[in-house]
Amino acid sequence: MVSYPDSQVGSNVSAERASSLTIRRPPSVASHSSRTSTIRRHRPHRSGGSSYGGSSVGSQNEFPVFTHTGDVEIVISNGRREKRYLLHKLILTQCSGFFDAGTSEEWSGAGEGSVAQNMSAAALARNPAGSRQDRKKWRYELDWGSDDDVPMLVQKRAQPAFSTVFGDGTHPPPARNKPIAPSSNFLRSTTNFSTAQLSTAQLSTSTPTPAPLDPDDNTFRDYDNLFRIFYNHAPSLDTLNIANAYVECKALLQLADMYSAIDVIGPRVDHHLLRFQGRLWKQIAKYPPSYLKLGYMARSKAIFAEAMVHVVGQWPAALPQLRNQVPDAVLDLIEDKFEDMDELKVKVEVKLFRLSLTTSRGERVSPSSNWLDWMAVSLFRQWLAENTTPPPAPILKSPRNGSATPRPDLSANFNTGRVFRLLGAGGPSYLNHDECKRFLRLQHDQYNRENLKRFERRIEEVKNKAKDAVKPLMRNFLELDLREGGLPYLTCTRVDPQDFPWDAV
Repeated sequence: MVSYPDSQVGSNVSAERASSLTIRRPPSVASHSSRTSTIRRHRPHRSGGSSYGGSSVGSQNEFPVFTHTGDVEIVISNGRREKRYLLHKLILTQCSGFFDAGTSEEWSGAGEGSVAQNMSAAALARNPAGSRQDRKKWRYELDWGSDDDVPMLVQKRAQPAFSTVFGDGTHPPPARNKPIAPSSNFLRSTTNFSTAQLSTAQLSTSTPTPAPLDPDDNTFRDYDNLFRIFYNHAPSLDTLNIANAYVECKALLQLADMYSAIDVIGPRVDHHLLRFQGRLWKQIAKYPPSYLKLGYMARSKAIFAEAMVHVVGQWPAALPQLRNQVPDAVLDLIEDKFEDMDELKVKVEVKLFRLSLTTSRGERVSPSSNWLDWMAVSLFRQWLAENTTPPPAPILKSPRNGSATPRPDLSANFNTGRVFRLLGAGGPSYLNHDECKRFLRLQHDQYNRENLKRFERRIEEVKNKAKDAVKPLMRNFLELDLREGGLPYLTCTRVDPQDFPWDAV
């Protein structure tokens, strides 16, 4: 038996009204039933399938198409593929100087007048949300240009904001009494298409052929990554192959530079590349000029400083790759760091040439005081002079006229970093046992086992003094672990926080 509250059913309530009241269910069933009825009642409104002609796909309000709130339409199409974005002016202007200028009042040529003024009263009556459709809209399309041009977004006149399957809402669709008869060319093309489709299907069953790659896929990818980062979505960049990731990040940075969005794109590229950790430092050691340019574009202090140490250590070997490729401020920084390191090398060389041994009485060895010890110091100085002085340019004689033609000067690319690294390592890395033995044999009266042992001990003393003298040059400011393998140049260049060139700009 079902009981009703006194406030709803009284003694004077008719039988018809009592029969129309809903029977109460237990709380769990009642709540479930109410949720089900609510879902069923509101589901058509959420899906967007209404009498306005919308669809569930067209009424989405999320990236990349914000149907309800977007006011900037961007279309990227190459005739074979099309990608459409409906984004927000507020987001685009905050992230890109290009959109900030293009959507300003003085530069924008789209959306003249409100859309609501161009719509008839009947169209506004059919659109319940007409009050929200009077905002200004912008439209951009990608202009591919010629073969040598770089594709660029161009602003077009925006389409009416209110558009349905019945048109733009201002004019009724044209009436047609009967469908247009297809032409003979259309029938012929349809027949050929069916035949080609049948032959393709037969071939696919035997040998599957991979789909051809679109040469413009990289452009679609770069623009998609650009807008994804604007909306704080993770970009689609390679996370396994660092070489591919470098190419993709470089293309993305070039695109961001075109649209004045480096401040937004740079940190995301920096974050993506730093995730490679050790592999990134090894890759920078292989291609320091390339990563120096990328680090400058991305405003990455870690990548820029790592590449700068490699470039200065090998300078001027990287000059042809950086000339006219980076700003003058970067080249000036490289020159300053190279001069600082060169001055330090000169100071260390002076100390090395002044190294000497002393006798038991504390006097410097000389040919008169101790011939064998003086020969050890002389051998070290001779080895240092030969390895720190650029080789002389050889002379080539022409076989025709016999005139001497000097070769190009190779001293500009002469790098003494390898020599200082040998001095810093010490031990048998240079002037080893065989070299000492060969040197003593030049003096037959001095060569014997006892003299050879004493000579090697004195050479080892000079090596230890030289190792202490070159310590300032042995400092390493790289993230790369040099224990796996040394480098033939010095890495003692330090990039301070005030040295980054983009901070001054």
